[in-house]
Amino acid sequence: MAKINAHYNKLGAGYLFPEVARRTRLFSAANPDATIYKLGIGNTTMPLTPAVIHGLKKGVENLADLKTYTGYGDEQGNSRLRKAIVDMYSKEHGVSIEEDEVFVSDGAKPDSANISSIFSADAIIALQDPAYPVYVDSNVIAGRTGSANGVTYDGIVYMPCTERNGFFPDIPTRKADLIYLCSPNNPTGAVATKEQLKAFIEFAIKNRAVIIFDAAYWSYIKDPKLPRSIYEVEGAKECAIEINSFSKSSGFTGVRLGWSIVPKALVAEDAAPGKITSLWNRRQTTMFNGASNIAQEGGIAALSDTGLAENQKIIDYYMENARIIHKCLVEKGFEVFGGVNAPYLWVKTKDSMKSWDFFDKMLKEAHVVITPGSGFGPSGEGYFRVSAFGIRENVLNAVQSIRDNLK
Repeated sequence: MAKINAHYNKLGAGYLFPEVARRTRLFSAANPDATIYKLGIGNTTMPLTPAVIHGLKKGVENLADLKTYTGYGDEQGNSRLRKAIVDMYSKEHGVSIEEDEVFVSDGAKPDSANISSIFSADAIIALQDPAYPVYVDSNVIAGRTGSANGVTYDGIVYMPCTERNGFFPDIPTRKADLIYLCSPNNPTGAVATKEQLKAFIEFAIKNRAVIIFDAAYWSYIKDPKLPRSIYEVEGAKECAIEINSFSKSSGFTGVRLGWSIVPKALVAEDAAPGKITSLWNRRQTTMFNGASNIAQEGGIAALSDTGLAENQKIIDYYMENARIIHKCLVEKGFEVFGGVNAPYLWVKTKDSMKSWDFFDKMLKEAHVVITPGSGFGPSGEGYFRVSAFGIRENVLNAVQSIRDNLK
């Protein structure tokens, strides 16, 4: 008799973003004449750049010619793309990465969910709170947690990110085996300093823990003193896996392409150098056939000098959106965080209003969709996230509606 994976039953009633979409649809159906302005989900909106389009077209044309046709590629990724990633780490970040430590995938989200599969089922999970929901839900599904206890799960070590600590967590005071960090952080927009990362690296090395470092928004960091890659900090290769994506840096949200760095120097309590890298390689060759050949040609183009320059203009465009939104919210009397080295603004609700209640208020009064902070974890209650990914006209209309209509 077949049985389901009962750990799915522990999950909340609905994943955060589908719930945002559901409430928006209900409001729109009840108010068909209302124009809805979406500043919620972090989905890119600007078209792919000419260099990227040229690369994608090249990938398609290669498949149309017998001489250049390719079927299955390497599960680890196209060697030219892996070399381009290695070169970027060296040139842009002063970090030395070997090509066989790079694993190309179909995005940071699946890697974030799948990476824990190479670690023991009883691994204790520690994560920033608030955090991207995938970190929590994937480990709930894997059976590493107890049941939901209100807004938290038994068995997870929550590391609160609050105004007190500048929205970057303190070192765990109890045992933690896998530690999830995201910088720039989704949803708070906070960026870790080298000193803050160094403290976690020292903790991980001392306790033979592994840091899962999500750097998907690294290209939005403007301050040269702030690290983009965790490998810019000494000791990180011994204890950290870095996950990254073309989605937010190059607009690949619908193309799907990312990568993970799994250093051969990485160790765990029962794994010598090289073992974890070989396990991830085994996992990928068993359960993944490699990213799309077409998408990888686009990725190679995105990492060219021309591609990087073109995409920087789009990043600057989104960050100007962030400045516009920030100015409006401050004028309305909100406390606003983030939005300087990250495309997200983290905003405190007024009068201690609950996050979902404020979501409904913003939608009802200003017709603007935001993301309720409580959907990212218990420490997100009383906040909301605003995304700078949008067309300028929509952003300007949204902020004007907030100015005119939000009571």
